[in-house]
Amino acid sequence: MTDRPDEFAEATLPAPAAANDHAGHRQRVRERFLKLGGDALEDYELLELALQLVIPRKDTKALAKTLLREFGSFSAVFNASETRLAKIKGLGPTSIAHLKVIQAVAARFGRDRIDHDMPILSSWNQLIDYCRSQMAFQSIEQFRILFLDKKNRLIADEVQQTGTVDHTPVYPREVIKRSLELSATALILVHNHPSGDPAPSSADIRMTREIGDIAKPLGIVLHDHIIIGKSGHASLRSLKLI
Repeated sequence: MTDRPDEFAEATLPAPAAANDHAGHRQRVRERFLKLGGDALEDYELLELALQLVIPRKDTKALAKTLLREFGSFSAVFNASETRLAKIKGLGPTSIAHLKVIQAVAARFGRDRIDHDMPILSSWNQLIDYCRSQMAFQSIEQFRILFLDKKNRLIADEVQQTGTVDHTPVYPREVIKRSLELSATALILVHNHPSGDPAPSSADIRMTREIGDIAKPLGIVLHDHIIIGKSGHASLRSLKLI
């Protein structure tokens, strides 16, 4: 009787203790997630689980903590630019692309929570959550328009302009032109302040009023202009600035 091949013998050797500990840790975190849900996990634990999908054969706990230290929050990790993510040891082009896919899935989920068959004004909290997830941690300004029909249901959600860290060029007549193309009868303007402070600037107020002045004679209602920052949001309507 011949001896069994060496590779078979190696395959039957017990796994190193470190590998067993690693596998056990991953399993415990997954089980906690399935039993208690994501809200029961710390940010680094939920990020660790997400990274396991991206990098399945590595210990991702340390990487999760590194990313949170570097970017400051869970959301900021996914909103970070590809350039900044590429500077983190342990992330390559494929893993960065996968993180961006997760971000896009979360954004799509958030958008779909805004019921297209219901007036958007009745889903205000979901709208704010969606806008924050899309814009709060962007490194440049982004100007978004929500186009509504006569029942205030969402027709389209479009990013019209992107700009620099503190300015986005907005052309009121282009806003109205696009509204007419979509047969929209109401608008909600949204943009972000990368500085984190959502307080409206004088330029924000002036631009909003100009859009409202052009829209009104055409029967288009400007419901609000929402400014998103890391620390919260501001509504020009609530501030009685429009």
